Formats: sequence, structure tokens, C-alpha cells
Amino acid sequence: MSDADYDYDLFTIGAGSGGVRASRVAAAHGARVAVAEEFRVGGTCVIRGCVPKKMLVYAAHFAEDLEDAKHFGWDVGEPRFDWKTLRDNVLGDVDRLNGLYTQTLDNNKVEIFHERAVITGPNEVTLASGEKKTAKHILIATGARPHVPSCPGHEHGITSNEAFHLDAIPRRVLIAGAGYIANEFAGIFHQFGAKVTLINRSDQILRGYDESVRDRLLQISLIKGLEFRFNANFEKIDKQDDGSLLVHMSNHEPLEVDCVLFATGRVPNIEGLGLDDVGVKLTDKGAIEVDENSRTSVPSIYAVGDVTDRVQLTPVAIREGQAFADSVFGGKPTTVDYACIPSAVFSHPPIAGVGLTEAQATQQFGSAKVYTSDFRPMKNVLAQRNERSLYKMVCHPETDKVLGIHMIGPDAPEIMQLAAVAVKAGLSKADFDATVAIHPTMSEEMVLLK
Repeated sequence: MSDADYDYDLFTIGAGSGGVRASRVAAAHGARVAVAEEFRVGGTCVIRGCVPKKMLVYAAHFAEDLEDAKHFGWDVGEPRFDWKTLRDNVLGDVDRLNGLYTQTLDNNKVEIFHERAVITGPNEVTLASGEKKTAKHILIATGARPHVPSCPGHEHGITSNEAFHLDAIPRRVLIAGAGYIANEFAGIFHQFGAKVTLINRSDQILRGYDESVRDRLLQISLIKGLEFRFNANFEKIDKQDDGSLLVHMSNHEPLEVDCVLFATGRVPNIEGLGLDDVGVKLTDKGAIEVDENSRTSVPSIYAVGDVTDRVQLTPVAIREGQAFADSVFGGKPTTVDYACIPSAVFSHPPIAGVGLTEAQATQQFGSAKVYTSDFRPMKNVLAQRNERSLYKMVCHPETDKVLGIHMIGPDAPEIMQLAAVAVKAGLSKADFDATVAIHPTMSEEMVLLK
């Protein structure tokens, strides 16, 4: 079958960050491209994930900012928070972004089918309408969804998807999980006035982040009034006559709350795609197995983003989509480098990190040189807020090459982006020491570490 005999050169299933980037770039390379999306163009990040969540984070910060403003001479009166105003404004901006992403595909002459598509052959998809389309290449970019525990009464809980659409901020919130989504929404709900309790089946939060940084977040969160219940597994959730929820868990007494938010990980969206029928292999965890070129076990079918078993981050999905399009349609073979990927947790205060943690470096090299700065930001001093920031640099024990940087404090993610460039470039502690500080800033601590 010649290329001209196919309806398209590329048919993408899923119009999230990875799918949109791959489709747009492939079309720019001259490919005939179509996308099927059964929900909204933009995917998890734009519609119900990192973008609207970051807007809630901004809003939550005003709670402390308005309180601190009094110490800087501002009389702001008695602040009043209106959740519905914030919610509707955020959802309105999501609509705007949905339109922009759709416009991007239209401008690149990518045909959009606003319906579900199922793979019915190595080069064929069938739309929900029953119409069949053929393509030389098929790209799966269907992302992932929140995991919901299967305990009795789980239907009474919500996930991060529904959190953006609440009619009101619940008075008492229980958040299940201790990863980045759990800690981010814990900070958001707390600053909006809710009583927040996090439960986790282990005794750690933010597994994978540097121990010093995550311990600092736990300490600050406890001081702020958040509660944690560790080594707790869901047993059941009872809905009571007054609408409240009674949550039963192992090793702890039952807890009465008004809302249960599940933030217990995400699972790939693979159901009903026809993968078994065409022989696409999956990993033990139910993700699509791909090689370094994002190719599945079926040569004509590829996959990028959270539906695979790689790194579940939006910028990674975008890079995978770009690399796929450049390799297959642009004549520029490209693979994604998964080393030194920076990440952030938009908690209160935020965390950011890149490279090896102290424990990882010690395990890999036998030991590590560690430099830190533990300080109270100038703004917190005048605001009479005792909250302290912590910056940490992990270096090779012999060469002093920077292996990792980890921090917690205001604007940590903003500072980390450029710090990640330095780690990726293989700079040493001496390179940081040789750089003149910008004073007075929090970021100057990066070149003053001891």
C-alpha cells in the first residue's frame, strides 16, 4: 500500500500536550495529519491539571500575602474569599486555552475529529461514528487518569478532575496520598479555609524527592495546621444522613469529613483502544511498552506521554511528541534524554529538584559532598513569619561536579529552572562559587552554599 493510498500519514488518538505537539510538528513537516479527541483539546495539563491547578495555587498564596501585607504598612481591611469567582474565572481561562490549542491544530491544517477513536488494524482506526480511517502511522497519546482505590464507598470521593468544579470549598477535606498532587491540593484547600487531613499508606511524603526537603515541607505543613495520618489504608467510606463522610482506615480512628479527594497516582488510559486486537504490548503496570523512539510492538503504532511507562510530566510528553514527529516526518532522528529532568511540587511553600538526591548519590558513588543554606527569606522576617527555606547541593565526592540541587522555599520552581541548566551542563561547585551573587535575593543563596 503506497503512502498516497492511506487517508493520512499520521492519525493521533488524544489531543493532549504530547499529541498536539506531535500532530502540529508532523503537519509542519508536510504530513497529512488527523487527531481524534473525545473530550477537549488540550489534555490533562490544560483542561484539568497543571494549568488550572497553578491558578488555584496563585489564589491560595494571597491568603498569606494579605496577612503579611499588614507588616508592610498595608491596611487591606477584612479579606473575603469567593470560591465561585475564582472557579469560574479559572474555568473561563481553560476555555480560552482549549480554543487556542484547537486553533493551533487548525492553523497547521490538522483535521480534528471530536469523538473517540479505536485502533482496528495496524494502519486503521474506527471512529465512534463508525467511520474508518487509515494512516501510515498511528500515535497513541491518550494520557492517564487519577487512580481511585476500590474500597467500599469509593464512589463518594472525588479526584483532582472534579476538584476544579466544586460548588463550594468543603469545610473538612481528607486527601488520600502523599505525592505531589496530594500535597499541592492540601496547600490549596488549607489556604482557602478548609481543615485538611492527608492519609498515606506509608510513613513518607513525596517519595523520590530529597529527604531533607520533604522533611522540611512536612514540618512546615504541620505548623500551618495540616494533619497527617501515616500507615493508613482505606477500609471503607460511609455516607451519613447529613451528607458528611465517615472514613474508616487501618491503624487510626475513623474520621468524619465533608470531602474525600483521591490523589493516589495515575493510571494509563488504555481501555477500549483495541490494543490487544492489534498486538500492542503492555508493561506489567498496564502502560504501553515503547522503545527509545516511542515505537510500540506494532511497527506502525507509536505512543507518547503518560500512556507509556516513562516520566509522567507534561514537558516530557511534549518532548516525546516533538522527537517522534522530527524522527518520523522531519528526517531528523531524535530521542529524548531522560537524565536530569527538573520537577516541582507547587505546595506551600513549593519544592523543586533536579538530579540525584543525597541518598541516590551516596548509593551510586559511596559518598557525596553536600552543601546547604538554611535561611529565613527577608520577606518572612519583616512579616514575622518563622518559615525557613532550605537549598541543598549534592556533589560528586571527588570531582565536586554538581549531581543534584534540591530546594524548598518561595519561588523555588522559578529558581530551579536555570539551576537545572547548570546541572545538565555538568558544572561544578566551583563554577557556582565563582559567580557573583545578586543581592538581596533568595537565589543568591545558590552561589553562597556552605
